[in-house]
Amino acid sequence: MTRTVYYTATSLDGFVADAEHSLSWLLSREADHEGVMGYQAFERTVGALVMGASTYRWIQDHGGPEGWTYTQPAQVLTHRELAPFPGADIRFRAADSPEELRAVHAELVAAAGERDVWVVGGGPVAAQFAAAGLLDEVVVSIAPVTLGAGAPLLPARVELVVREVARNGEFACVRYDVVRPG
Repeated sequence: MTRTVYYTATSLDGFVADAEHSLSWLLSREADHEGVMGYQAFERTVGALVMGASTYRWIQDHGGPEGWTYTQPAQVLTHRELAPFPGADIRFRAADSPEELRAVHAELVAAAGERDVWVVGGGPVAAQFAAAGLLDEVVVSIAPVTLGAGAPLLPARVELVVREVARNGEFACVRYDVVRPG
């Protein structure tokens, strides 16, 4: 069954990027990417991606010579005109209402096939999916650093149930199921 998963890393005080949109605090940490809740192991479970414009722009600005490395189809939720990566299966669109977000989600689930939908990057998109009752799981790797300010992990009230707790390198990793209202 396809699940919609917000898989991310955060500082101990709940930020996914610092106030300057830097991830240097994250990229300098040691982790086993094939290990428990590791990135490469997770990426193999992903059939489609969704992200906001800020995450997409960060990838454009910091992706290095490889640029877009994803092979899965992706949707970018935006009102801006953004340059596509050549040859990538990326769709740009707004999803301003729960109905529009559900339509995007249905396309993502269809594209993912038997694999999962990954909510990539920032918390606002994950919060939209949670508010619409479309988010199934949150997987967070917590880095041993505080930032004091930045982009929040999940800027909404979302009830969660712990499913798994583990250590991966320097990270405390937690897998949660999202509790849907009603």
